[in-house]
Amino acid sequence: MRATTFLNDRLAKHYGINGVTGPEFRRVELTDDQRGGVLSQASVLTVSSYPTRTSVVIRGKYVLQNILGAPPPPPPPDVPALNDSAIGTTDSMRQQMEKHRSDPLCASCHVRMDPLGFGLENYDALGKWRTMDGKFPVDASGTLPNGKSFATPAELRKLLVSNLPEFNRCLTEKMLTYALGRGLDPANHSDLRAITGITRQVEASGYLTRTLISAIVHSVPFQQGRSEVILGTK
Repeated sequence: MRATTFLNDRLAKHYGINGVTGPEFRRVELTDDQRGGVLSQASVLTVSSYPTRTSVVIRGKYVLQNILGAPPPPPPPDVPALNDSAIGTTDSMRQQMEKHRSDPLCASCHVRMDPLGFGLENYDALGKWRTMDGKFPVDASGTLPNGKSFATPAELRKLLVSNLPEFNRCLTEKMLTYALGRGLDPANHSDLRAITGITRQVEASGYLTRTLISAIVHSVPFQQGRSEVILGTK
């Protein structure tokens, strides 16, 4: 079964997908593996880039923070910037980042972020597909924190899908944070029990979104928090 997406003619042109005419959005079957899922959407790819170029750091951090639930620590102060003028001309992005990682202070975080960001380098700063970055061929190979390697964005997506338990917990924490209107407290046993219970229910349901929403609504932090708001104690 091929993946599908929803497009109108303008978005289809941006994605390089033929045969779509008219401004109405409609379901379109994808004929290759260049697109699929949130990580290949132009919105995500653009917001995780700089105005003039891609960023393997921002994109890698996005995957760690929003898919795997393992955000990297803040960067150290006075981190030197990349030589933007050299990217695509005298050095590839990968070569520039290898130089950046030669600093031990930078390497500890970049060794986790950069490989994931490289997996999205086939998409330019606006999310259009490309095979060349300037005069250098794009090398989209990389490795997940668990050691599994990939060579293309499609392979990266497949490996991330195999990490559903991690994504399930990450999404649960973010959705519960939104529902409660506050951050989750690692020292709060009620929060921790709720997260564990919700993730188990969602996993048992086959990762259904409706189960996630229902489990959050029936969780103790949500029920107690709503009561406190109604009673005016918060």
